[in-house]
Formats: sequence, structure tokens, C-alpha cells
Amino acid sequence: MIKKQKEKIKIGKNPIISILLITAIVIVISAILSLLGIEGQKTTIVNNALETSLVTVKNIFSIEGIKFVLGNSITNFQILEPLGLLVVSFITIYFLDYSGIIKPIATPFKKLKPIILTFLVLTFSAILSFLGDYSYLILMPLVALIYKEVDKNPISGIITVFLGLTLGYGFGFIFNHNDYLLGQLTELAAKIDVDQDYKFHLTSNLYIMMSSVILIIFVLTYSIEKKITPKLPKIKKEELEIIETDENKKTPLLLSGVTFILLTAILIYCILPDLPYSGILLDPESPTYISSLFSENASFKEGFPYIMMFIIIITSYVYGKFSKNITKEQDYINQVFKKLNGIGYVLVLLFFLSQLIAIINWTNIGEVIATKLITFMAGLEFSGAPLIIMLFIITILIGILIPSTLSKWMLMSPLIVPLFMRSNITPDFTQLIFKSADGIGKAITPLYIYFIIMVGFVQSYWENKKVTILGMYKLIMPTILITAGLLILIVIGWFIIGLPLGPITYPTL
Repeated sequence: MIKKQKEKIKIGKNPIISILLITAIVIVISAILSLLGIEGQKTTIVNNALETSLVTVKNIFSIEGIKFVLGNSITNFQILEPLGLLVVSFITIYFLDYSGIIKPIATPFKKLKPIILTFLVLTFSAILSFLGDYSYLILMPLVALIYKEVDKNPISGIITVFLGLTLGYGFGFIFNHNDYLLGQLTELAAKIDVDQDYKFHLTSNLYIMMSSVILIIFVLTYSIEKKITPKLPKIKKEELEIIETDENKKTPLLLSGVTFILLTAILIYCILPDLPYSGILLDPESPTYISSLFSENASFKEGFPYIMMFIIIITSYVYGKFSKNITKEQDYINQVFKKLNGIGYVLVLLFFLSQLIAIINWTNIGEVIATKLITFMAGLEFSGAPLIIMLFIITILIGILIPSTLSKWMLMSPLIVPLFMRSNITPDFTQLIFKSADGIGKAITPLYIYFIIMVGFVQSYWENKKVTILGMYKLIMPTILITAGLLILIVIGWFIIGLPLGPITYPTL
């Protein structure tokens, strides 16, 4: 699939070996810190009050630790959240691919310049970021297929989606459930310790979010085209495995389009409130529409990937049947599930990563280091721009061991939000600073699940080379650093000028 050539990127060790090496390092460090009695004070919000507890590093070499490693390896893998979504997304994409519908979908993009296509993919990633983590699993393989169809390197498409979703994690055109949950934590932290009348609004950072995401898309487009794409291997058009369809037949595409629109309309009606028989996928007990979509009791939150899978399967089947790409239903199903063999490598990577994440969580090494950094920052007599830069750096450092956005903010917000309010910086702006740094932290840590999934996807197209964690970081790190610099400039510039963050909020109190 990929043409052999002398690589510009020196590939290091196997990703599995790298994960095992990181695991060994974490185990040794946790053992040393445990023997030294290293501990941290974690401040959390419990029953609308601040509560401080002691967190100690646990030794994995203890009897309890050994029992945990040996007795929970399968459980650690099974509870990995993206596992089911990964399988669902692969089934969905392979049905699309085998039906041949990717070809007419990709046709309008063939005449576009590569830089325009990159820009569109990044824009689409920003729009679909409201889907949360599922956006990675649907966009990375889908964009790879489209890139392959338009004679552009699929690896470039996968990396573009990853960088667009991750570096722009705190910014998007549509609010997601994380915005709501982060806002609730921010509101609690502000009310308990400083201002009982404070109220967080989803639109509080609307202006800066919209402005920032546009700038991020432009900068990422330029950086990807100049610093990443030229380093990727060239592809041979004749080696691309494309299912040919008759481009003159518009009927299959029209019928499949109508099918997709009808099914999507039904889905939309099911998430609209206050209409006859509507809203069956919403949580009626939630206070806001966003939370009613994505709360734990909302059928939409858990059901959306599966609903979309069935919509796409039916749509692609209609196209394949009327275009005569599908003649026998059994062959259709067999070919699709035969391709599922390709996710084996990704699953192996995720198995070893799940063990590493479980060990970090069990030893408390991530929490202890995070609490030390938070306490250190709280003790500094900084204000204004230096304080903002310090939060940006601390968030990135904590994100290396704790990629989860909510887990980080639960640890940080009880101390950080009041600290910034006493420095005359609003809670809304504090959360915005955190979110902007959060995406950078996710992009630079191999503990971020979707980075490892991205490595697995890239490997499936880069068949002649072993793609590794170190090699991937050498490829994408310049773009990450450029984006980090841009975000710092945006945040500091907005603060100094004093522009409104949203309709009713400003950077300072």
C-alpha cells in the first residue's frame, strides 16, 4: 500500500516494548517513592465543603501490589472505555468501505488542493468534537479511507484528525458534555471558597473559543502541510485497493442519501424535547439540554455509536445493493468481518496500555505528583500573566500521568479556582486556561488512549516500517509545540487586552 523509500524519521523500538518499558519505570519509581514515604494532600469537594485527605504512593512490589497486577489484568482490559466503541467504529467503517459508497463521497474532494483538504478535515473535526471521544474512532478510519480514495496519504489523514481533535480539545464550534461537567466543578470551587453567588454558563467562553478554534485550524493546517506531510512516504495510486463503482449511476447515491436523511431525521426527533413522542433518548431529570443528552441516564450517550452504526450499515447496504457492488448478502457480511482481523494489533497495544494505566492509578503516583504540583503552584506569589503561564505548564505536566480531563480538574479546581479569583481572574477564564493546556498534555503523553489507537491506525497503513511511540512524537512534536505557543499567546493576549470571553464574562473580576 505504501511505497518503499528511505525514511526521514528514524523509528525506535516497538510500541509494545515502549509501553512495557514505561510500565517498568513507573513500577520502580513508585517503589522508591513508597519507600521514601512520599505523600501528598488532596483537596476535594465533598457535600459542598472542602475536604483534605492524605494520598500516599503504594509499592507495587508489595504482596497487595503483586496480587493486584496478577489478579486484575483481564479486568483492567475489559473496563477500558474505548474498547467497545473501537469495535463498533471498525464495523461501521468497513461496511462503508465494502459497499463502495466511499468513492462518490470522496469524489468532490479529488480536485481540492491538499492544504484545502487538510483545512476541511480540521474544521470537520472541530465540529464533531461535541461527540467526545467517539469522534476519534469514527473520524480517524473514515478520513483515512477518503484520503486513500483521493490519492492522498491515509497516514496524513489519521494524524490530522488526531491533532485537530486533541490540540483543539478545549475548543469547538459546539459545546459538549465535558464543558458542562467542568463548569459544574468550577462553579462548586468558586462558591465554596470565594463567591457563593457565582454561576457558570456554557456560553461564558463563547467568543474566545470561536476565535481560538479558527486560529488553531489555520495554524495546524500550515504546520501539518509543511512539517508532517513531506516526511511521510509517497503512495502508489495503482496499489490502492479501491472498489470501482459506476460514477454515472446517480440513483444508488440518491437512494442511499435519502435513506441516511430519513434515518437521521428520526434520530434527531428522538433527541428533541417537548414534542409528541419525542425525546425518548434524553434524560428527563437533567437540568440542561446538554446534560440530558450526555448524562449517565441518557440513552443517547451510550446508544449513539450503535445507532449511527445501524444507520450507516443500512445506508451503505442500500448503496451497495443498487450499485451492484453487493450481490450476495453473505459475502457482504463475510468480507466486512474478515477485515476486523486488522484491529488485532490495536487491541494488543490497548491491552498493555490498560495494565500501565491501572498500575499508575493503583500506586497513586499520578495523584501524588499532581497534588505536589498543585500545592507548589498555590504557594507561589504570582499573579497576572506569570500565574496564567504557570497554570498552563502545571496542567500539561499533570496531564502526562493523568490524561483524563475530569480527573485532573477534580484535583485542581478546589485550589486553583479560588487562587485565581483572589488574583482577580474569573473562574470562567481559569477553566479556559486549563482546557487550552489540557489538549497539549493529552497530545504529549503515551498514556492517552487515543494516541496509542492512532499509532495502531498509522501502522496499518505504514506496512513497511514499524511505527513507534518515539518515532510518532518526532513527527508530530513540532506541530504540538507550535500550537502550544499559539494557545499561550491567545490566552495572555486576551487577558492583557481584556476582551470579553463571552456574552457576559471577562477575564478579570
